[in-house]
Amino acid sequence: MTLDVIILAAGKGTRMKSRLPKVLHPVAGQPMILYSVEVAQVASHPPVLIIGHGSDAVKEIVGDRARYVMQQEQLGTGHAVMQAQSTLEGHSNAVLVIYGDMPLLRAETLQALYEAQQAHTGPFSMLTNVTDTPRGFGRILRDENGFVTAIVEEAHATVEQRAIREVNLGIYCFDAAWLWAHLKDIPISPKGEYYLTDLVEIAVREGGQINALPMTDSGEVLGVNTRVHLAEAEAEMQRRINERWMLAGVTLIDPSRTVIHAQVQIGQDTVIWPDCYLLGETVIGEACRIGPNSTLLNANLGDRCQVQYSVIEYATLEDDVDVGPFGHLRKGAYLEAGVHMGNFGEVKNSRLRRGVKMGHFGYLGDADVGEDTNIGAGTITANYDGMQKHKTQIGRDVFIGSDTVLVAPVIIGDQARTGAGAVVTRDVDAGNLVLGVPAKPRPKDEHKPQEETQ
Repeated sequence: MTLDVIILAAGKGTRMKSRLPKVLHPVAGQPMILYSVEVAQVASHPPVLIIGHGSDAVKEIVGDRARYVMQQEQLGTGHAVMQAQSTLEGHSNAVLVIYGDMPLLRAETLQALYEAQQAHTGPFSMLTNVTDTPRGFGRILRDENGFVTAIVEEAHATVEQRAIREVNLGIYCFDAAWLWAHLKDIPISPKGEYYLTDLVEIAVREGGQINALPMTDSGEVLGVNTRVHLAEAEAEMQRRINERWMLAGVTLIDPSRTVIHAQVQIGQDTVIWPDCYLLGETVIGEACRIGPNSTLLNANLGDRCQVQYSVIEYATLEDDVDVGPFGHLRKGAYLEAGVHMGNFGEVKNSRLRRGVKMGHFGYLGDADVGEDTNIGAGTITANYDGMQKHKTQIGRDVFIGSDTVLVAPVIIGDQARTGAGAVVTRDVDAGNLVLGVPAKPRPKDEHKPQEETQ
């Protein structure tokens, strides 16, 4: 039996009260729709994504991971599936229908539903949930053999029916031929819409048996319709992510105060202290110590790095680098192995080569700093002249004195030195010492021993 997956994602999501399409709201740093596309990999073909509101934005995010069908008018779930019929009819034996606003649904659950339908002789199988908080979902009625006989919407349910704890989730696995033959039989509702739930009545009327699988994890089927639901989904996804990393050998000192996005990678024996935010596609090596109070966004860290009370965004640290407290590495910063960047330093679009020490206070922008160079406190590269950015080149084993201003473009040769407070506007030759404002080489006879007086 072959399988296709349809993802319903055309709705406006008006209860989100947002200009952003509902399915593009992020959960753990990733648009919700991508989670649905990922779990749809239970099929061997890309899913069919039913789009409508914000279709161009959805396509831009999902790309070629799905096939697209437009639902010009949003006339209910049954109408949405009808739009896929010309694309999928005769293509597979089974069709799964899921939603773009259920980011917590697991691929294993869909696989179980698919396997249940494979073993089932009836027209379709469905997921249900047994819960004390039905959230307005329709109640499931079963016969003495356990097969579904009806779905009663909450608005039309009796008092006894409202007490039923098993609810419909709207996730189905259909026999494909039966589905395509019966979609046309769905009646139009008083609202002018077509609902997949009406297929239950159609199947039962024909004597078909409908199989229902109750969920074991209620959190997995949380649908996001409001910002409140979005926060609930975020909390559950974060719990899952943090648990997964702890089981993989990462220490989270306080998981409840640690945010890790879905695409982040962390090496074994790394320790994450409280109030850290690991965002985007950040990669952290083994045996690192991150935090407390640090934010890493699309950062790439090697092994044994230490980051305290700092922000690292779009930057790279090789092995054995330590940053902070209160450091800021901006886009394009690259710190080679063994670099030390202490408190209140900022680096942007610069490379600090092996063994560089930047102990405290300072800004390096558009710079290349050679191996084993020492950057004194208060050093600044004046890299912007109001119109263009300019580069500063600092050689190996250089000593930059405290409060030096390097006015780019400028080159400091190997083993050169600048005095405290120097304003360097011209290149400095290798081995030279420059002093003053503007900085000039030290006179050759300066500090010569005085002749002994009698």
